Formats: sequence, structure tokens, C-alpha cells
Amino acid sequence: MFTKKSLTLADAKAIAAAAEAEALKNNWNVTISIVDDGGNLIYLQRLDDAGIGSVAVSQEKARTAFLFKRSTKSIEEAVAGGRAVMLTLPGATPIQGGLPLLNEGRVVGAIGISGVQSSEDEQIARAGVEVAAKL
Repeated sequence: MFTKKSLTLADAKAIAAAAEAEALKNNWNVTISIVDDGGNLIYLQRLDDAGIGSVAVSQEKARTAFLFKRSTKSIEEAVAGGRAVMLTLPGATPIQGGLPLLNEGRVVGAIGISGVQSSEDEQIARAGVEVAAKL
């Protein structure tokens, strides 16, 4: 029998806590968004002084990583490499900082971070990805 792993709220909070710890370690004010295996928001956390715009951007990064089952950095690189058609794909946000969350090789959701440089957003997201892999 096949059992599908789904993110619980407790899982999402643990993933976000790891991301938050990475952000705080570096004094970065960001918004952390986690979506479930349907691409729906399950958890959002905006750190003090994070920009209001980062709320929507972090959600879009997470949703993009889930929908395309790849990092948003890969989509950003495709656009930068001349594949402007990527900009026309529904749900594609080509800004680094969104990563799929994998458990036992399956995408169970995604995390999106926004608020600092895109490479720093991804650094924070990777801390959450590490926790998701152990759930």
C-alpha cells in the first residue's frame, strides 16, 4: 500500500523555525512562506521589519517551486539565458529564493523566502529544506 507523506502544520513550523534561525543568525528580515502538496499556503511568518511586499513575493516563490518541482533560481537562470517564454508560464516567478520540499524523493510542498538578496533568500530556504528531508 502506498502512503503519501503530507506536511502537517507542525512540520511547516519546524521547517520555518530552521529558516528563521538562519535569517536571524545573519540579521536578515524576511518573510517565510510554506505551501503544501497542493501549492496552498500552509504557513507564513513575517519577521519584524520585513518589507510588506515580501509577503506576496515569498508566497509566489514557494508556489512556483512547488508547481515546477524545481528551484526558482533555475527558472531565473533560464530567463537570463534568453528563454523569455518562461515569463509567460502561469505561476512562474523567476526570482531565486523558492525551493521544493522533498521527503523520500517526493515533493511534499515548497518554501519561499523574500526580503533580502535573492541568493540570501535561497540560503535561508535551504535551512528549511534540510529539516523537511528529515521529517
